[in-house]
Amino acid sequence: MVLSLDVLALALVPALLWGASPIVSKRGMAGGGSSLQASLVVVLVDTSLYWTALFVLYGSSPLSGLDATTFGVFAFAGLVGTALGRLATFTGVDRVGASVNSAGVSTRPLFATALAAVWLGETVTLTTAAGVLVLVGGLVALALAKGGDVSGWEPSELLFPLAAACAFAVGNVVRKFGLDTTPATTLQAVTINETAALVGLVGYALAKDRRDVLSAPKRTYGLFAISGTLTAVALLSLFEALDRGQVAVVDPLAGTAPLFTTLFAAVFLKDLERVTRGVVAGALLIVVGAAVITAL
Repeated sequence: MVLSLDVLALALVPALLWGASPIVSKRGMAGGGSSLQASLVVVLVDTSLYWTALFVLYGSSPLSGLDATTFGVFAFAGLVGTALGRLATFTGVDRVGASVNSAGVSTRPLFATALAAVWLGETVTLTTAAGVLVLVGGLVALALAKGGDVSGWEPSELLFPLAAACAFAVGNVVRKFGLDTTPATTLQAVTINETAALVGLVGYALAKDRRDVLSAPKRTYGLFAISGTLTAVALLSLFEALDRGQVAVVDPLAGTAPLFTTLFAAVFLKDLERVTRGVVAGALLIVVGAAVITAL
């Protein structure tokens, strides 16, 4: 596999922005926000941005020419890879902290590489496999470094970021399949994806009668809106990277977000997070794993 510079850049943009997003979200959680509120605000913000861009670029019928199969593929990816993934992610940020949660979520490359090999028939070289293993080793080191939320957390709560990792992996592989087999552009695909996620989250909130999402402190909505803006740019960049490159390369590179989360947490979350030597060691392993993956 040959890794082009444009795929490298497009895959690292979401890593940087998703590294920053949990920091903002953790502040929102600490200020009285909830995981469902965060998920709804984030998806509402990025869906609004995508629809605005669609109408500006494509006119009054931005999704014309797309068939039911196209809508179904990206809607499924949105419900699993965005709605379920975000709920699990924000719950993880609240329970175990931004740095540890980000590490757990970024075990996603392991799931995504396996799914891409089985379903999409992508070639997984020994170099790619070695890089993924080193990267996952770094994530394990982070999780065992006794860092994260200063109030402490139970090992069982790591199930939240791991569930998010699995959901995101499924979503990325389905998105890659859709981008390869349907006529949807990157912007059309991501808009359908996020719209389906928003519908799913609103339906869940109504079914559970979660009126608390409207009564959180005002400041939390602003923080989650910032997180949503970061996510919008990150997700669009990820879709474009998936359109140009292989899942087995794009996903691990985007999965280096814990490196950035660790750095940001050490600077901006000193009152809420512990960044130990083990956390730093895990972050360095992630860098090594990403370097191995890009040396193709």
